Amino acid sequence: MRTIKPLTRTGLTVAAAAALPLALAAVPTATAASGISVSTSGSTVSVTTSACNNQIGGNWGTASLLNSSQANFSQGRQVPLSGTSALQSAAWSNVSPGTYTVIVICADSTTAGTQSVIVSSPPVSPTPTATASPSRGVMGGFGSTTRDYGTVTLVAGGVLVAAGAGATAWFLRRRASRPYRL
Repeated sequence: MRTIKPLTRTGLTVAAAAALPLALAAVPTATAASGISVSTSGSTVSVTTSACNNQIGGNWGTASLLNSSQANFSQGRQVPLSGTSALQSAAWSNVSPGTYTVIVICADSTTAGTQSVIVSSPPVSPTPTATASPSRGVMGGFGSTTRDYGTVTLVAGGVLVAAGAGATAWFLRRRASRPYRL
């Protein structure tokens, strides 16, 4: 016999799934609205655009990087755009951590876009330090001790290994000479 579950949860899930594309379509994206795309990699900020497709006097336009205390385009770090009529780009290196605004103005004095970007501080990695290594490598033992064994100790160890190998051979030969029993 089957048990029929209420469809209340299923109906709410379907309604939420149907509303999701509408909600996502209503949210404007920064790159589509501004005409520029800004990205960071470590302390480097770069901007790309395809809005400045008219080159005037060998110049596609200028991009400016403004920190939080700067108010207009001329106060920021300005870099000329480079590229082709399909895609132009600019980059700033050695940018300190903080919040910045990138403004791109094309050569024909039209604004391609404005976008904010956050430059985060790079993660601190431990600095490797050099240590003196043992002259003869690492010697294993109890508590990682290093010790110089003399000739007597090495000969005694060799005798013990040879005695163990001889005893094993004698035991196996003696066992092989017995008749096989079920």
